[in-house]
Amino acid sequence: MSAGLTASVLISACGNPSRGDDALGPLLLERLAAAGVGAGVELLCDFQFQPEHALDLEGRTLVLFVDAHVECCPPYSYQRLTPRRDNSYTTHAMSPWSVMQVYRDIKGMEPPPAFLLSLRGERFELGDDGLSGAAAQHLDAAASFCIRLLENRNIIFWDSFADPIEKL
Repeated sequence: MSAGLTASVLISACGNPSRGDDALGPLLLERLAAAGVGAGVELLCDFQFQPEHALDLEGRTLVLFVDAHVECCPPYSYQRLTPRRDNSYTTHAMSPWSVMQVYRDIKGMEPPPAFLLSLRGERFELGDDGLSGAAAQHLDAAASFCIRLLENRNIIFWDSFADPIEKL
C-alpha cells in the first residue's frame, strides 16, 4: 500500500503459534492473504492486543478483531463491540473493546465499527504443536465466514451476522 493510504477494512488478529490453538488468529490471516482479500483490507497480526493498536483504527470504515478462545461456542462466535475499559491491572495485553476505548480516549472521537471473531480452541499450552483437530475445522469455517464478510464491506451486512450481545 502506498504511503498515506489506509485500507478501509482492518483485520487485526492476535495469537501465539507456540501455543497450539492460540495460533488460530495468525493462521486465519494467512488464509485470507492466500485467498487474495488484500485490496482495501489490511491484515495485522501480533501476539496480543496492545494500546498501540488503537492507532491502527484510524481511517477505517470496519474493523474485525480475531482471537482464539476456549469459552466461545464452536466453531466461532461473532459480535459487535463497543468501547469499554478492561478490568485488568495492566496494559500488557488488552481486549479489543479496551483498544477501542483507548482510541476514544486519545482521539476524542468514536472508533470505527468493530467486531470480534472468536475462534474456539482447545489446547493453549506452551509447546503444543499445531492445531487440534477441532480447531482446524473451526479455522476452515471462520475463513469461509470472513471471505463472505469481505465480499460486502457494509456495516449493515456485517451487523446482520453479529450475535445480539457481547459474550466475552
